[in-house]
Amino acid sequence: MADTPNTKTKAQETLDRLPESANWDDVMYELYVREAIDAGMADVAAGRTLTHAEVRARLQERLRRAS
Repeated sequence: MADTPNTKTKAQETLDRLPESANWDDVMYELYVREAIDAGMADVAAGRTLTHAEVRARLQERLRRAS
């Protein structure tokens, strides 16, 4: 995947978008969000998704078992 930026490059891009006043909490939050989005996009690309109806059915089943 030569066209895909590596982790260090993505982290640097994220840091570059932060304001100069950013603190460590801001940095960690932004890096966490970036990683979570990347993981979600990888799931979509790999077909690891559910339809709205499938999610609804799973939630209803959990609620039924919990009551």
